[in-house]
Amino acid sequence: MPNEESPSKPNDQKEMSIVEKIQQLGQTNVPTANDSKIHCLTIIGQIEGHVALPPQNKTTKYEHLIPQLVAIEQNPKIEGLLIVLNTVGGDVEAGLAISEMVASLTKPSVSIVLGGGHSIGVPIAVSTDYSFIAETATMTIHPIRLTGLVIGVPQTFEYLDKMQERVTGFVTKHSKITDERFKELMFTKGNLTRDIGSNVVGIDAVKYGLIDDVGGIGQAIQKLQELIDERKEKSNKEENAF
Repeated sequence: MPNEESPSKPNDQKEMSIVEKIQQLGQTNVPTANDSKIHCLTIIGQIEGHVALPPQNKTTKYEHLIPQLVAIEQNPKIEGLLIVLNTVGGDVEAGLAISEMVASLTKPSVSIVLGGGHSIGVPIAVSTDYSFIAETATMTIHPIRLTGLVIGVPQTFEYLDKMQERVTGFVTKHSKITDERFKELMFTKGNLTRDIGSNVVGIDAVKYGLIDDVGGIGQAIQKLQELIDERKEKSNKEENAF
């Protein structure tokens, strides 16, 4: 009987909707309760930019994150943003675009580096109002490099140098690390086996002023809640002043 199959169709459509969300955005509404005031944004694998990476690569697509960040800013139900990073880095301009959007949010934000927040993951980690790193997590700081065809002219070096200054300027502006120390870590020899740069572990990232504190997910959510409460209190005072 055709009528007997119809009740299952809404459930099938709901399941398909969840599958589509997983395929397109890498997440569903399941991990975060509907009444939660905190949105969790994950940045994992390699940050994919203007060029699509091979299908076997675990990637975070910046064209998926940008509309989510716009929605977070516009949604009155969301009061804070938690960014969880375990990334090897990736496209420089895509990473900077994400970093700038996070830094310009009016809502409180906290980041936590779990596993690794390497390369262009560093600016994203420091773009939030407060940042955490796990004890065993690491952050690799190294100069920018190009892959593929490179034109051997002085302008290529100047382009790379200017792009590197953009990254350095952003990191030093949004963290406590100095320009001199960051460049020192970036150009250190002998630290990385096949490259120049530094691999900074947990407490050292805090010592250098790159990350605010060592902690886990519990501390990160607690800090975010504190920032949310402070924002509410400030908003109430401003309203009462008028």
